[in-house]
Amino acid sequence: MQKTTYGDETPIAAFATVPGNSALTLIRCSGKGSIDLASSIFSSDKIKNASGNTVIHTWVINKEQKIDEALVSVFRAPVSYTGEDGFDISCHGGTAAGKAVMSVLIAAGFRDALPGEFTFRAFMNGKLDLTKCESVMELVSAKTETGRSHAVTRLSGSLQNEINELKQLLVQTLAGAEIFLDYSEDEVSADADETAGRLPNKEIALNVLARLKKLSSSWRLERIYQEGVTIVIAGKPNAGKSSLFNSLLKEDRSIVTEIPGTTRDWIEAWVSIEGIPIRLIDTAGLRETADSVEKMGVEKSRSLLQEADIILYLIDGAESQETEIQNIISEIESVRKNKSVLILWNKCDVSPLPVPFPAEDCTPICISAKTGEGLDTLYSAVTRTIQAQTEQMTDYSAGVSLGTARQKKLVDTACAALEEALALTEKEEPLDIIAPMLREAVNALGEITGEVSTADILEEMFGRFCVGK
Repeated sequence: MQKTTYGDETPIAAFATVPGNSALTLIRCSGKGSIDLASSIFSSDKIKNASGNTVIHTWVINKEQKIDEALVSVFRAPVSYTGEDGFDISCHGGTAAGKAVMSVLIAAGFRDALPGEFTFRAFMNGKLDLTKCESVMELVSAKTETGRSHAVTRLSGSLQNEINELKQLLVQTLAGAEIFLDYSEDEVSADADETAGRLPNKEIALNVLARLKKLSSSWRLERIYQEGVTIVIAGKPNAGKSSLFNSLLKEDRSIVTEIPGTTRDWIEAWVSIEGIPIRLIDTAGLRETADSVEKMGVEKSRSLLQEADIILYLIDGAESQETEIQNIISEIESVRKNKSVLILWNKCDVSPLPVPFPAEDCTPICISAKTGEGLDTLYSAVTRTIQAQTEQMTDYSAGVSLGTARQKKLVDTACAALEEALALTEKEEPLDIIAPMLREAVNALGEITGEVSTADILEEMFGRFCVGK
């Protein structure tokens, strides 16, 4: 059996919503001749002759047997998402209804769409460049409002426009260099003779390099907005870890009791702090124990500390004495060497922080996991810690940032090639050595938007998309 691949014009169909308990199920269909092909499965003859961007009420039928009542949104090429003829079927929700409609489509000659195949076709038909294609998946996967906002900005064309502008400037620089390679010295002006062997438009190249480096640096923070930061809550048993977990999550997920060692295993959930997605993990209390089950939980907790980007270490303010605090600080120091650790003095509503604190170099943040006191201060501290980890916050006022590791790699490739070209210029090396470096930078930028691409790269990239996109 021949393997289905991207790039054909076969009519395709896929669920755009997950079949389940919902009011509606949406099935997306696209492909050359898809509307004519589907005309036999609808009770209304209007669909075959329908204009683009119209909605028609009909029944989905199978050999005159009614399968489901539906609304069909018709799209005509080239004014459609994929640039092809296509339609969306809005049928009743529930698993059975959607699957029955899909079975009728497959029997009529449609095939199951590959992951991301609708967006792949949009790219191949010139509806979207690769940066916009990737932003579609970023938007679907966004965990926070900030992540959604950045993805929409790229979908609107901010990154595509910036890359195209930078590429055009580099083409201008490359053209200036290649003119000396294409013509003899006698055929160019005296002014051109003075720059032969050097890089024309050097200032333009320097400006492009600075903008590319800024783009490259944007990925470090953008990756955090997309993939999130892992924060592990740690501390002695009964310090209030589970209460803090529930407070940050704003729901009761962890069991909270006055019995030390209640949490035997770890539990995690996603929360948003200042627009940053946080993978928050509540762990078992750190202590020596003879209980084999609790011991396994403690060992797992210590393992999770090594995975954390930030550790929130709780001190029980109601119970801790100065000697115990010193022991706790010693334990914190053992994981603090290569980790960001925020020390929290919990239960400050009943036990204020001692002044002076026994360890002056790591004064805790005062909070009450029970009442919520001090959580705003904790949020700010987490944000500052993330800022410090990323060295600097990227300026998003211009609305331009990278959205994927693929884009980051190609921008870095362009930077490296351009830096080498400028270094060769400083050494007054011949232009026939410098020009290929400029061409490499131009090609790398072209690959970002998809002007330069291969079938293998496209298949690998779109294979990461969800089906129906």
